[in-house]
Amino acid sequence: MSGVRRPDNRHATSGRSTSMTTDELERAVRETFARQVAMPRPFAADPAGLAIRRAVRARRRRALAGTALAGLATVLAGAGVTQLAGQAGHHTTPTVVLGDPRGSSARPAPEPVPSPPSAPDRVPDGVTVDLVLGGALHPTGAAAIPLGLVAADRAQRLPDRAGWLVVGEPTVAGRALLAVRPGGSTRVLLAGAEAIAVAPAGDRVAWRAGDRLSVAGIVGDQIVAVTSTPAPGAAVPAGFAGDAVLVRREPGGPGYALWRPATGVLPVDPWRDVLAVHGALPDGRLVGLVDAGTPRRPCLALLDPARGLTPTRTACGPALDSDGAGGVSGDGHWLLLNGRRAASGATGALLVDLTTLAGTPVARPAGPALTGAVSWTPAGTAWYVDARDRLVSFSVDRVLAGNRAAEPVAGVEAAGRRPVVVTDPAR
Repeated sequence: MSGVRRPDNRHATSGRSTSMTTDELERAVRETFARQVAMPRPFAADPAGLAIRRAVRARRRRALAGTALAGLATVLAGAGVTQLAGQAGHHTTPTVVLGDPRGSSARPAPEPVPSPPSAPDRVPDGVTVDLVLGGALHPTGAAAIPLGLVAADRAQRLPDRAGWLVVGEPTVAGRALLAVRPGGSTRVLLAGAEAIAVAPAGDRVAWRAGDRLSVAGIVGDQIVAVTSTPAPGAAVPAGFAGDAVLVRREPGGPGYALWRPATGVLPVDPWRDVLAVHGALPDGRLVGLVDAGTPRRPCLALLDPARGLTPTRTACGPALDSDGAGGVSGDGHWLLLNGRRAASGATGALLVDLTTLAGTPVARPAGPALTGAVSWTPAGTAWYVDARDRLVSFSVDRVLAGNRAAEPVAGVEAAGRRPVVVTDPAR
């Protein structure tokens, strides 16, 4: 058996035929390529894993963006609205809106104020003034409008019944200015301000934020054409006198000046020793209190804005309180403010006839001491909130007749918060 050789392809005696025609070779190559194409090849990368990694990267980018927005919100909360103000005496780009109480925003918002469960659904019968009660605005004869995030400190009607402007109470985030429309929509125009003053016509607003005073126009639900200037010391806007902003040297203290944005910065030298300003006469002069008389005491004065608040008339007589509460009637005839009654010496509201300033002013007891603003009507009635947070109804005719002048309105105190009377400068 050892002599027998096994045939293989290395010897000529191979059992397999090595001859192949051209057609057979082509067919074999085709079959080989066909098997390679049909065979599933492994992916270079897993599609599911790739999608997951992409989603993780996107989530990381969103987290970083959220962190940046949170940092921006912190800066806005600290700086208020100073980023809106341009250089002193220069106008910045228009349209400034700082938030929406019904939507989400990265900007600082006033603190939420829950409405007390005992808040009434409507104001008591006989109340003819708009009120803010328990976190809602109650227009006369209409449904209440929730104010959302803003707790009101002051409120006024816009001309032509176009709505209301509400100044919020001070919070850790500052004050806010809210625009309210008759249909119930609300929009925050300003947030983060230390102090806010609104023009009687509702077409301008002045505020302090940080170390700057700013003034701007109000057009619809937007603030436009912001102008700013450095704020000396603790100066805050206190109102308007024509085209000028009435500035108080410090909250609750004496000293007033006028800032005319068109002419530049606020002059800090000519502070007038004015104790309080209660309103304006139809001719533009302001009704205020100055330190005068012998002995020195708060006396009534008419201040001329055209002459830097120079008193054009001063009258002393009744013992008046310079706390700043009160207001002038729309016709300029009457002033309601706090003072001490001549007969008893008790503090209460006094009605002053401004037509008597040429001599000794005539002041009559008018009711309990008032806080905040007074809402006058053309019929000679007025509404205010007293020191016990009661809504008080006041009538000039009843005072002149010697009758009890002011009467607290029952039921309003059930709101759980101090009521706010809405003033109407157009009256």
